[in-house]
Amino acid sequence: MSIQIQIDEKSFQIEQERKLVLDEIELTIQKGDFLTIIGPSGCGKSTLLKIVAGLDTEYRGTVLVNDRQIIKPGIAQGFIFQEHRLFPWMTVEQNIAAELSLKDPEVRRKVDEMIEIVRLKGYEKAYPSEISGGMSQRVAIARALIREPEVLLLDEPFGALDAFTRQHLQDVLVEIWQRKHITMLLVTHDIDEAIYLGTDIAILRANPGQLQKLVHVGLSYPRVKISPSYQQVRQQVLQEFEKTDIQHYNDGDGI
Repeated sequence: MSIQIQIDEKSFQIEQERKLVLDEIELTIQKGDFLTIIGPSGCGKSTLLKIVAGLDTEYRGTVLVNDRQIIKPGIAQGFIFQEHRLFPWMTVEQNIAAELSLKDPEVRRKVDEMIEIVRLKGYEKAYPSEISGGMSQRVAIARALIREPEVLLLDEPFGALDAFTRQHLQDVLVEIWQRKHITMLLVTHDIDEAIYLGTDIAILRANPGQLQKLVHVGLSYPRVKISPSYQQVRQQVLQEFEKTDIQHYNDGDGI
């Protein structure tokens, strides 16, 4: 299974002007890859993710998942938003199951498995107001995974979290990826997050959004940020940003 992305053009109408957001994006992601996507604000990172999810179909081009064209949202494309979007009146286990019945033994088994995978054992009966933001995001990830998507799409899922919680959830996500062997695409503004998580990094430039460079990370897991090999990859990524005069990389949410 692979994901083939061919976006010839994606534009938005802003007042009387047609703004080109994505232009000539070509990417192929192999089954089990973890692609991280980085770039300056406004380069179309989140728009690209929504196109792959089938949430945005107003563009010229095609997206294929396992040779199936994506023309609408579906359970094959799990999507994690920047906010967890849990139902406040449901418990953790009910949020994970959502429309599925916990009375079904198979659903019960899968929910229990997800709770163990995302390290929420003991919080099954808790409500979103009773758990932290990081725990809520783990519930959202479990809710997407229980439907066994072919690809998991994450739009800056840890952007609003403190550094300690962010690092913890990065480790949880790598563990999930290794255990479930699922293809993942994650948008981030954080260079270190992109290197720490990704098998490959797609660097986008802005105005319009185009693929600047696809960097293969080539480091084993778990990754050590102070290691010479990690720093070498980091230097390579930073050099790509210098080519497009990007000096600061922590403001805004993109499009």
